[in-house]
Amino acid sequence: MTTRAKVAVVRTQPETVLEDVQRAMELAGLKEALDPNATTILKDNISWHFPFPGANTTPWQLEGTILGLRRNGFTDITCVQNKTVVTDAFKGEDLNGYKPIFKAYGIPVLFNFRDEDMKWVEYHPKHKMLVLDRIFDEGIRIPDYFFGKNIVHLPTVKCHIYTTTTGAMKNAFGGLLNTKRHYTHSWIHETLVDLLAIQKEIHPGLFAVMDGTTAGNGPGPRTMYPEIKNVILASADQTAIDAVAAKMMGFSPLDDLLYVRLAHEAGLGVGDVNEIEIVGNVDISQENWHFSVGDNGASMVGDIIWFGPLKPIQNFFMRTPLVNAFILGSEVYHDYYRWPLKDRRVFEKWLQSTQWGKLFLDYRQQGVLAQQPDQTTA
Repeated sequence: MTTRAKVAVVRTQPETVLEDVQRAMELAGLKEALDPNATTILKDNISWHFPFPGANTTPWQLEGTILGLRRNGFTDITCVQNKTVVTDAFKGEDLNGYKPIFKAYGIPVLFNFRDEDMKWVEYHPKHKMLVLDRIFDEGIRIPDYFFGKNIVHLPTVKCHIYTTTTGAMKNAFGGLLNTKRHYTHSWIHETLVDLLAIQKEIHPGLFAVMDGTTAGNGPGPRTMYPEIKNVILASADQTAIDAVAAKMMGFSPLDDLLYVRLAHEAGLGVGDVNEIEIVGNVDISQENWHFSVGDNGASMVGDIIWFGPLKPIQNFFMRTPLVNAFILGSEVYHDYYRWPLKDRRVFEKWLQSTQWGKLFLDYRQQGVLAQQPDQTTA
């Protein structure tokens, strides 16, 4: 008998957020979702190394998830970081306040781009691939460290210029694919479905905790308009949690999100919100945040190459040294134009004028908020 998909949606506030994260995890069936005898990987989300609100895993999301895992008997926990062409994992975990949390709870951090931490090995999926076997005709390669381990994804509720929304399913992108993952952008929706199929084959347990305390509206995952929404979501169904988050943002999961519809049709998860059991204290039928994606200017280049007239010859740009020009352009746009001239001001205003910004400052000062070691054994 198939268990109905369940998504926990919990209203929260800074004073209770650690407890609320743990409650959401338990309501969503954490214990049943993960293998108690396996190591559990935390896969945080660093969409931008700068601490832009809504873009990255929050420190309270990370700490609350660690507490929730430990309280339910999952004590063998690691974190795996990845890099992208536009983010620096080391800078990101530092600027977003993760390092003191890892230190306080004794969480080892591994990097999927370091040979001493893990190797990339060829994998032959049992599930029929939609695109990955054709995109990587030399073979699909994934980190050997991921095999046989639970994984808990830590995305945020936000929009994305190429996938409309991004969440639990997209969070596997950086961990499971190497730095050549930009080859997949023209087929990004199909890629996310293929990655979900692979995850179900290699991980004994899958779970996601999604932070919507400050959500990202606009052309994400970096250049967004942060909006306070005060919610935490959790689920063992990666498709269902993305569908519920999208519905709350104001999108139709099956109509607007191809990756959700394809995963739903393939039986890899539930994308129809009417078929999902919602638990917690939020009536999602009353939530419509009217988010929209829009464009940030720089994304127009990607649109032309990956989805527009240059798509047939994209390999000329993306699989040759010419790709370095696009990488440099993205870095200059985000790190040397957007951040110093625009987005840093948004971040500083959020710090000064919102309760979540003030909580972020508390983490900068204290490192962790929970009392040690009592809460880890509660």
